[in-house]
Amino acid sequence: MQEDFRLIVDLVSVLAVAACGGLLASLLKQPVLLGYLIGGMIVGPTGLGLIKEVVQVETLAQFGVAFLLFALGVEFSFAELKKVKAIALGGGGLQIILTILITVVVCGVTGAWGTLPAKGVFLGSILSLSSTAVVLKCLMESNETETPHGQVMLGILVVQDLALGLMIAVLPALHEPPEVIGVAVLTALLWIAVFAAGAIAASIWLIPPLLRMLARTESRELFLLGVVTLCLGIALLTEHLGLSIEMGAFVAGLMISEVEYADQTLTYVEPLRDIFASLFFAAIGMLIDPVFLWNNLELILGLVALVFVGKFLIITPLVKLFRYPWKTALIAGLGLAQIGEFSFVLASEGQALGLVSRRIYLLTLGTTAVTLMLTPFVLRLVPFLFNLAESMPWLKPYLDGEGQPQDASEDVPLKDHVVVCGYGRVGKNLVKLLQLHQIPVVVIDQSEARIQQLREAEIAYVYGNGVSFHVLETAGVNHAKGMAIALPDPMSIRLCLKRALELCPELNLVVRATQDKNIEVLYQLGAREVVQPEFEASLEMATYLLTDLGLSTEVVQREMQQIRNDHYLDLRPERSASEVSRYLQQVTRDLNRRWYALPADSPLIGMSLEEADMRYLTGTSLMAIRRANGEEIDYPNNQTKLEAGDRLLVVGAAEELAALAEFAQGQVAVPGENSACQWIAVKADCPILGKILADLAISEQYGVKVQAMRRDGKFIRFPNGSMDLRDGDQVLLCGSLASLNQLQQLFAASCKVPLVIPLGKAGEAEALKEFLPVENPWE
Repeated sequence: MQEDFRLIVDLVSVLAVAACGGLLASLLKQPVLLGYLIGGMIVGPTGLGLIKEVVQVETLAQFGVAFLLFALGVEFSFAELKKVKAIALGGGGLQIILTILITVVVCGVTGAWGTLPAKGVFLGSILSLSSTAVVLKCLMESNETETPHGQVMLGILVVQDLALGLMIAVLPALHEPPEVIGVAVLTALLWIAVFAAGAIAASIWLIPPLLRMLARTESRELFLLGVVTLCLGIALLTEHLGLSIEMGAFVAGLMISEVEYADQTLTYVEPLRDIFASLFFAAIGMLIDPVFLWNNLELILGLVALVFVGKFLIITPLVKLFRYPWKTALIAGLGLAQIGEFSFVLASEGQALGLVSRRIYLLTLGTTAVTLMLTPFVLRLVPFLFNLAESMPWLKPYLDGEGQPQDASEDVPLKDHVVVCGYGRVGKNLVKLLQLHQIPVVVIDQSEARIQQLREAEIAYVYGNGVSFHVLETAGVNHAKGMAIALPDPMSIRLCLKRALELCPELNLVVRATQDKNIEVLYQLGAREVVQPEFEASLEMATYLLTDLGLSTEVVQREMQQIRNDHYLDLRPERSASEVSRYLQQVTRDLNRRWYALPADSPLIGMSLEEADMRYLTGTSLMAIRRANGEEIDYPNNQTKLEAGDRLLVVGAAEELAALAEFAQGQVAVPGENSACQWIAVKADCPILGKILADLAISEQYGVKVQAMRRDGKFIRFPNGSMDLRDGDQVLLCGSLASLNQLQQLFAASCKVPLVIPLGKAGEAEALKEFLPVENPWE
């Protein structure tokens, strides 16, 4: 009785310390399983020594492995696998095989494990697995599960999870002597084939009616009891066949995964899985010796670096081999470079079978834990790394070159159309509504399945990445009446918005915000309208209820519109100024941000942002202002005035930031009382027709800056001196009024130089409409 009570105390202690460790890990934005490992390490024999019945705890922890693999099998979706079947089956399979082969060769060359290749196969199997739990959590937090790199990573992870069952089944055969290991592996594969045939038959003729019978009882207890019995019963059967309990549990889950009660099964089993899984990882932690880890810290960090670099160099070329862009391949390589949590299962089995020594086992556990901990940080660094790569002249051509559209329909409209970027659920509905009003539409997407849907529906499309200039130009963004961005991940949304406005600064652009904290960022980058789906659903439901309760429809609609005009401010959760500032710093990393100190003699001092119109004239977006007195203004509005001593947080390309420096220093005339920005249309009878800008020496002779050109609808900011002037070009000149008047001598009267346009007095679109002649040079 005393021993039974001791076991209960030990179980309570392990679960309590696992809960505390998991909570701490969650607060530190780390995978909770790291907390379980650390908790087990603290109370285990090599830590405080609080657990006495270690063997009994480890025995119960085996239920955690069984339920983990059972739930993994239930969650497995052959439909999801079909979406990326080429890279998943081909790339995922090759990645596992290559990792194992390279590990065997390295172990053989270095003599790490003598002459036994089986041990190299075992270590390679451990290294080949990546973490489904950690990667999926990171993708969901950043809303990137539907992105190309997200789909590629999830497809490869699914195949790795599927291969785990095969690895566990073959693992006992690796323990056999070298001379009979081949026979043992073949025997294991034969038993797997026999068992698989029986499992397929049972999943078709036995499991579905059994689950329906349990479901008809409408008893949660009976259904759960039946499912658990099925899981453990099949696990015991595979153990009896000489395979493994884990293999049986995984196959039991697969047998249920395609039945209509799969979701119900998963809902019932998840609490059991989570409790016993925490017990399993805590039991693994109890086996970790913190003194050993500390004494071998340098070795473990070296192994971590080797694992990250090695897996990155295996996965990245494989993804590229399947004709994915470099960006997708690089992100997938970085995201899958860790060792997965199920490697703990393999490592534990391997030690029990004598395939590894305790030293190798502890090194494996330590290396795996560190790679899991580093993965979220690596994925958060991806935008910064790509921004850094794009700023390097020798790398930029490679990243730009892959932005070419892979395909485009022949009927892409040339002008007066709407571009929809992203053909998910929102994009599809938007296209339907536009077509109802017979508005020409071009859709940009980089999913082969969605492009095929567009082909079948005979909708104009461009197959490529919506953040690429080449793709946007092919879709005719610079001739479009409007554009809607409905991409899934925030980083792509911001880049697509920024680059579309670089091509056409006055484009009417509406953007879907996947997260409420992105709303102000998107407005600040130049979006005309930002829509947040959850908030819109709330407004529509409130509109229905309030009008049904007797309120005036006009009043309700006016209130709802006011909420939209205020950027959903009344609906957004309150955030402290420090939280807003931290997030702003985070999101601007992928947009080439720069803090710029406003010169003391800058002509911009005292002007409002509307008057300065920096986005239009330089291409930069002002995200925040830090005053001389320490006050920080995040997302400043158009009425905010610039003051002496201000530091500006701006984002933009290198040439745009250089133009801002000239603009702020007064090297380019700022619209005001004695200066202006003026569009000049070049006609066929102009004497300067055909001349290049360098020959005209406008800047040197007149002190006037050629700020931009518009040719064939394309907006070209900062044209270089080699550009020639053609019939129909419009040139944006900024300078003093006197200089602009002198410049008129370069143009014949027939060139019809428009009046000087003080852009600061109104938005550029309204100003141009007011001042340009009837024959609008925008057309």
